[in-house]
Order: sequence, then structure tokens, then C-alpha cells
Amino acid sequence: MTMSTCDVVIPCRDEALALPTVLAETPEGWNVIVVDNGSTDGTADVARSLGARVVSEHRPGYGAAVHTGMLAATSEFVAVIDGDASMRLDELVPMLDIVRSGAATMAVGRRRPVGRGVWPWHARAGTTMLAALIRHRSAFGIHDLAPMRVCRRDDLLALDVKDRRFGYPLELMLKAAEAGWTVSEIDVSYDRRAEGTKSKVSGSVRGTVRVAHDFAKVMR
Repeated sequence: MTMSTCDVVIPCRDEALALPTVLAETPEGWNVIVVDNGSTDGTADVARSLGARVVSEHRPGYGAAVHTGMLAATSEFVAVIDGDASMRLDELVPMLDIVRSGAATMAVGRRRPVGRGVWPWHARAGTTMLAALIRHRSAFGIHDLAPMRVCRRDDLLALDVKDRRFGYPLELMLKAAEAGWTVSEIDVSYDRRAEGTKSKVSGSVRGTVRVAHDFAKVMR
């Protein structure tokens, strides 16, 4: 059996309208794992119709969905990207090249908005603050919270990230620093999410506050 170049995990809740755009840019040879996290809009059916493998995670939360995807993955290298079409799946390819070459243990994306109003001020401010905290507590010169990332599956699972909500990326970065990982950050395009879909995080101040609460729990 030929193994895929990379397994890409896409945590999704109600992203049926976005997935055709997201999966249209799947790199050749990559295996897509869509983790359906309680969708009610037919996300799983759309994903299957587009050739993705679908696994379900009934516990709500970004971390729960990502972890389930990691357990389902079989390739040496794994990637993660949101399923809302705000970022391009093909921009994961240079990240894989960095990790495969041994230049870094993990490659992550730094979002660069492609237009005005793409990134709400409250979400951007929260990201800036937390990225500064990570820089202070580690040797990682990052400016975002790894919304796109690539690393080896075994390395990631060995970190034993516990958070199952929105604190997952922060705990991941802190544990990676403790483990002595090296991280390379590259710019990625950041656009509006697909029309007709709704953000669970950055679309409102309330969502940003909820994420901040999850991050605070990780920091305790």
C-alpha cells in the first residue's frame, strides 16, 4: 500500500458550505481526514463526496477534534488546518518541506490578511498577546498561534497534549518548547471564511473571551 505524502486533519463543525473550496486545493498525494465535531449541516456527507475520510468526535471542542484526527492519521507527517476556507490547504506544502528536511521539528503559519476587515480586532489582539507570551516562555520567535501546522505524528502524540477545547494550540506550543522542539514560522494567506458559515471563535467578542478562558486554564 502506498502511504500518502501527508495526512491533513481538518476539524469541522458545520462547514459543509466551505469544504468544496477547502478541498479543491488538496495537494496531490495528501490524505484528508475531516473530523466531524457535531455538525448538523451535512458536513460529513459533503466531505465524503469530495473524497475525504470522515471520523466523528462527539465531544465538543477544537482540541478534541484535532486529537481524534491525529489518532486516525497513519502517515509519518501530519498537518492541521481549519475547515472554514479562510486559509489555503496548498500553503501547507512548504511547511511539510521544512519539517521533512529536518530544518525544524514543526512548521507553523503566520496569518497575513488578504484584505481589510478579515481579522476582527479582538481576535487579532488576543492572538498578539498570547504569541508574545509564548515568545517570552520559549525560544519560539512566533507571532501567531499556529492556525496551520505540520510536524511528525509520533512527535506530536508524544507531547501528550491534554486540552480538548480552544486551549489546545497554546498547550501544544508550550509543551513543544519544553520538549526542545524547533519551530519555523512562515507567512500564509488569511481570508474571510466561506459565505454562509459562522465562526466559533473570532466572529464575536464573546467567542474571543471564551477562547481566552480556555487559554487561561492551560496557563495554570
